[in-house]
Amino acid sequence: MCVKEAPMHPLRGITLKLGAVLVFIIMSSMIKATTHHVPAGEAVFFRSFFAIPVIVGWLAVQGQLRTGFHAANPIGHVWRGLMGTMGMGFGFAGLGYLPLPEVTAIGYASPLMVVIFAAMFLGENVRAFRIICVALGLIGVLIVLSPRLSVAPGSGSQAEQLGAMVVLMSALCSALAQVFLRKLILTETTTAIVFYFSCTSAIISLATIPFGWVWPTPTEAGLLIGAGLIGGVGQILLTSCYRYADASLVAPFDYASMLFALAIGYFVFAEVPTATMLIGAALVVAAGILIIWRERQLGLRRTDTPE
Repeated sequence: MCVKEAPMHPLRGITLKLGAVLVFIIMSSMIKATTHHVPAGEAVFFRSFFAIPVIVGWLAVQGQLRTGFHAANPIGHVWRGLMGTMGMGFGFAGLGYLPLPEVTAIGYASPLMVVIFAAMFLGENVRAFRIICVALGLIGVLIVLSPRLSVAPGSGSQAEQLGAMVVLMSALCSALAQVFLRKLILTETTTAIVFYFSCTSAIISLATIPFGWVWPTPTEAGLLIGAGLIGGVGQILLTSCYRYADASLVAPFDYASMLFALAIGYFVFAEVPTATMLIGAALVVAAGILIIWRERQLGLRRTDTPE
């Protein structure tokens, strides 16, 4: 029996994507508010564990409880979960050292690294245009990082330098997770991928208990549980947006996260962005959008080419 595809509603898809981006930034800000006391591994557990009931509830509403948990490639889920959990953990740790907009900007290096890793590990053909765009984006990342990694007087403190390296490691691990994800989507449903990532990351995060979990205060516990719940909502919004619009159409709206991060960083955490950070972030965003535009053009050409 064929599954009837949902009709395309581009505006609805874009709205859902923007909602997902906003929810994930709010989630990051809630995690950031606990970083002075709660270790990153513990935050990963709350983020992952409390997303599970939201996802299961969504599967129940969709009538996919029977089919949504089927996994044809369990080992692939484990590898994707391991890399994704490390990426999440490093990212949460970085929130304790750097402003929210800066963490967001460095995180934009992840899709650029995916282009490199896809060529290395998946054998994807990378043409000159994408290589130039990746180089442009990485230059932007270096500009964002430069004040933190410089040894000149007045440069970032050791804590900020550590934070910059940790967030860069987060982008690296997230890119590797995306490479595993590209293999998973060939055999797995989206719902299974979302569900098993939350399960594996919750389990893997338990390995950090010996490194000093703490008993969170009631406020911190509320923020952590809330981060997990809205993280699950964000996953649902992100998954749903692709039912109504092409991936190439909604992908550029990922970069709206910078606007949300700047607003929350300024009004909630009193973080004022520097000109260097904004210039570097602009280059990274431009590179990412150019790559998405190029992929869309190539996709249209493939579609128009008779077989």
